[in-house]
Amino acid sequence: MVHLTQLPPEILHNILSHVEPEDTPFVRQTCRYLLDFIDGNRALFRELYYRKLDDPPSDDLDWEREVKDYVRLRAICMSKGLDKKSELAFVHDTTSRLLSRSARSLKRVTRSVTHATSRNAALLADFFADETNRSAFLSRSFIFERARGETKSFSDPPRAEHQMSAHLHCLYGSPLLKHGRTRSSRMYPFACSKVYDLREYTENTHWGPFMNDGSLRVDWEKVEAILVVLRSNIKNKSLDSFSIFAHIWEKPFAGQWEGSYIPWPPAAERERSELERRDPYDVSGTWLRVVCFLDYNDFFAYNFPIGDELPDNVPRPALDTFEATRLILMKIYVTDITDPEEGDGDGPVVHFKGFSKSLDSSWDDNAESDLRGTARTTPEGEVRWTTYSIFSGQERWKSEGIQIGGRRSAKGVVGNWFEKDYDPHGPCGPTAFWKISDREPRSDDHQVELNDFLPLVDGYEQDPEQDDGYIYDSEDGGDQVDDESEDVEVFLPVDIEYIDIDG
Repeated sequence: MVHLTQLPPEILHNILSHVEPEDTPFVRQTCRYLLDFIDGNRALFRELYYRKLDDPPSDDLDWEREVKDYVRLRAICMSKGLDKKSELAFVHDTTSRLLSRSARSLKRVTRSVTHATSRNAALLADFFADETNRSAFLSRSFIFERARGETKSFSDPPRAEHQMSAHLHCLYGSPLLKHGRTRSSRMYPFACSKVYDLREYTENTHWGPFMNDGSLRVDWEKVEAILVVLRSNIKNKSLDSFSIFAHIWEKPFAGQWEGSYIPWPPAAERERSELERRDPYDVSGTWLRVVCFLDYNDFFAYNFPIGDELPDNVPRPALDTFEATRLILMKIYVTDITDPEEGDGDGPVVHFKGFSKSLDSSWDDNAESDLRGTARTTPEGEVRWTTYSIFSGQERWKSEGIQIGGRRSAKGVVGNWFEKDYDPHGPCGPTAFWKISDREPRSDDHQVELNDFLPLVDGYEQDPEQDDGYIYDSEDGGDQVDDESEDVEVFLPVDIEYIDIDG
């Protein structure tokens, strides 16, 4: 019988390429010959990568490092030990890299599934299905420490691990609504405290989810708090019964990478203008927006209590209250593309116009407006969106947000809305919007059409868990606000019929 080490190199290569990446270290330890054959074998590690993970956008990778980092990440996440927290930096870096190299796709499964299916994302979702991994890596930011009562001094400087954990939590994409298993472990009051604290809205932060130093670096703890508040309200209003919400807000790592958005209609069927072909952010189309806000009396009382002497570094009390939630359909199109301005990143500035239309039974006048705005990159390469809501020709509301995952990510934009003149008395609040369809051929950019609504109602009767292998996070245990429910209705433009989605 021919020994394994006596086989021709090409046959041995073919055999080893079918070994699971996590088993390769054991194979190389069997003898000096296999150790020498495996170490530094770029072609072998490249094949191992392609067999296990998505095809990356670039072929210029250190394949051996990438495979070994994947194996190490898997070992950490599969471990039942209690010392995982020390691995946060590595887990953050490796998870971010795997997501950035996830699959792109040109075809949707259904209208409501706006993101590509990815082996990388599915593997990561499997790793983080373990509660010990979510606890060790996704809940290490300041608001989680505060919720657990671990904060000893509010004067301590922010720690790098706060931002890393918050960023990882944002990439996870299905915000954790509890830090434990009891009702008192709800994260909403602490996230709400951060989102509605006017002291977070300054000239240096541009009143958006940025660091308070004028650098336009993303403050991932702010983004994390916004996501927790928005997901809480989405669940409380039973909006997650709609596939267009469930696929974005309930699936871990879904659409959290550059280029994950899948056009609809397909690119071959679209009529794109010259400006749209030059637009790297893929702005033109129909976007679904969620806006939350407090009653202004509650907002004012929270931010300006009588005898307020709270130091700037001390957070306001946890805020467990009722918020209103509005659903808005935005239809926008590119009007101009200009060079980046001072303080921007390398990407161009894409200008757009359009309008917004309320999808709520309340018919809130503030949701019916014209729109204008820009998409551009920040100095650190994140995609920054600015929008203005215009009423009777006058700008009233403004928003600042960042696109989680990068350009053309399906997750969309998360940020803050506020009064366009930066009124120091507010109001302000959280918002998010994500793309649901592209411009149909011969579409009217100035009115809502039937095709704009189809992604909203697609799959309404389908169980969102019966899909493509993602693992849903159920750690929140159905977190609800007691006796606080609001009917939310979505209309179709045919006979103005309503669909009750309050559940």
